[in-house]
Amino acid sequence: MTPLVTAAVLLAAVTHAGWNAIAHRITDKLVGFALISGGGLLIGLAAVPFVPLPAAGAWPYLFCSAAIHIAYYALLMTSFRLGDFGQAYPLARGSAPLVVTVLAAVFAHEVPDGWAAAGIALSCAGLTGVALWGLRGHRPDWAAIGAALATGSTIAVYTVVDGLGVRASGSSFGYIAWLMAVQGTVIPAYALWRWRRETAARLRPYAGLGLLGAAMSVAAYALVLWAQTRAALAPIAALRESSVKFCSRSNNFAVQGV
Repeated sequence: MTPLVTAAVLLAAVTHAGWNAIAHRITDKLVGFALISGGGLLIGLAAVPFVPLPAAGAWPYLFCSAAIHIAYYALLMTSFRLGDFGQAYPLARGSAPLVVTVLAAVFAHEVPDGWAAAGIALSCAGLTGVALWGLRGHRPDWAAIGAALATGSTIAVYTVVDGLGVRASGSSFGYIAWLMAVQGTVIPAYALWRWRRETAARLRPYAGLGLLGAAMSVAAYALVLWAQTRAALAPIAALRESSVKFCSRSNNFAVQGV
């Protein structure tokens, strides 16, 4: 990983933490994710005319990733609803890089050397330790823990799928634009079906905050996809999950009203 790739992934981590903190601040999780997903759809559609069309070999990965992302959003909403944000988020993000390491070895033939493997393990141990430390003195909520671990599994799967897809696409910007355009329809469509005439009234109070979260989400993932075309998947995944530290900090600010 070059210094430029490292800087890009760290910037993605900060930006990713920001949009997750925004999603957490919106009490109704379906409202938050409908705005963030719908905003990503608008950004993707606006970018499509100006970016290269992904190569034919990338489309199966793209459609597969879109479906996995929908499952990820659903599980993330469940994790936020069932468990404390400060525990669910680190557990989900901290468990993902280990799974990415295994999947990348199998499907991308990327086996980290000893130092890289040790770094990935240390990163995961530290991140999950944040969640486990928060459980001290409390009875574990196994439903919340299960949802967080399932969320981490979807993160790992779409990370590897998108890593392979963006490498086959020929353009990381084309891939992210079309990915947002494809996956961004489902959650807003579900919200519209569920709320019908109440949709605008529910979304309006949080529209600005949600669209800001959408822009941050797209920017963060675009940086990660670009990095995946230039370095191995597992170290990028482990470095990206430093977003837990930034997100915990930004969440504390939000709670304190800063």
